[in-house]
Amino acid sequence: MNANNVIQTYISRVRAFHPNARLYLVSALLTGAALGVYRLLFNFYVLSLGYDERLLGQLITVTSMTALLMALPMGYLSDMIGRKWSLLLGGSSVSLAIIMMVLFPSTPIFYAMNMLMGAGQSLSAVTMSPFLMENSGEKERTYLFSLSVGLQTAAGSVGNWVGGYLPTWVGISRDASPTGSTAYAGALAIIALGSVIALIPLFWIRSLNLNRSQRALFTPFEYAAKHPVELSKLILPMLIISLGAGLIMPFMNVFFRNVHLAPDPVIGTLFAWGSLAMGIGIILAPPLADRLGKVQLVVITQGLSIPFLAILGFSPWFWMSATAYYIRLTLMNMGGPVYQAFVMEHVEAESRATVASLVSMANNFGWAFSPTISGLLQVKYGFNPVFMMTIALYSVAVFMYWYFFWPRKKAPQAV
Repeated sequence: MNANNVIQTYISRVRAFHPNARLYLVSALLTGAALGVYRLLFNFYVLSLGYDERLLGQLITVTSMTALLMALPMGYLSDMIGRKWSLLLGGSSVSLAIIMMVLFPSTPIFYAMNMLMGAGQSLSAVTMSPFLMENSGEKERTYLFSLSVGLQTAAGSVGNWVGGYLPTWVGISRDASPTGSTAYAGALAIIALGSVIALIPLFWIRSLNLNRSQRALFTPFEYAAKHPVELSKLILPMLIISLGAGLIMPFMNVFFRNVHLAPDPVIGTLFAWGSLAMGIGIILAPPLADRLGKVQLVVITQGLSIPFLAILGFSPWFWMSATAYYIRLTLMNMGGPVYQAFVMEHVEAESRATVASLVSMANNFGWAFSPTISGLLQVKYGFNPVFMMTIALYSVAVFMYWYFFWPRKKAPQAV
């Protein structure tokens, strides 16, 4: 498969995208840029108001826990009101949460709005996979899943870069300190407006009609009861990956600061380029999945990422650790959307929203609980045991992908 054929195939697959899918991609691109700025600046905004890191940690837990607990109800809601209105409601909730935290900054509002944000993110997450599945054909489906996540991730890197300068621009325009609450609040207000603009393309989506059976309350749970083994195989590896990711990923900035003594601008640049590399890797995944197979791509890329995770965690040199960070981030994440498409293809249409809810729960579970365990280990033992546990969990998950889904040649029957 030469580069020219890959490009031509990619173009033909993108041209096959349903108009609904194209509108969603535009919205995802704008949303990714806005949230990239938000994730960079929100912590600084809270700290500039005089709060401490303890509140930040509690807000992260509140958001993740809400997304975890609301995943199944949101899957049912997505079936009831339809994909279009679910995407609009989820995105509107996030925008409203940001606006309220800018206008009324206080501890109760922060807690309440992070709960609202977790619910909105949960609704958007459980709606995305069924929506993309319903608006794609078999040939272009993997490309659509990967491009939706890849574009949002790459846009997030642009948001990280813009977010580094936005408070300064706002501070100059309002004659305020670029590191003060006024500058951060103004920057977040602009981002809130951007997140609202990102919803506009969704209004042009044409809703698809669902059969009454696809809106039945108990049908998805009946499916889970009939196929517990298959459902467990699909979800369990993602749950284990989440446990490992929750141990280390929320603390990567702390790792580079404490272990390699990197200053904040260097860490910010490292993260921005890391998001861009991850986005490019996700976008390039579909042609590889066409050639290797979906599960084969996941097993190979995630398996190859594990040695680089070891280099990242245990290298004494910053340049080597940073290089391993880029490679590991790209390899580990490029198969994620491919596997989501694989999961959606293996469940019945009326059960996709509920299975997407279980996928969202699995992905949020580790981020809700593992950071607490990791923080305790770091205080007492440093980062070494955290990396070792993550490596072990990732290895188990990759083995499960291989054991459960890697195609095997059937033994010839005796005649």
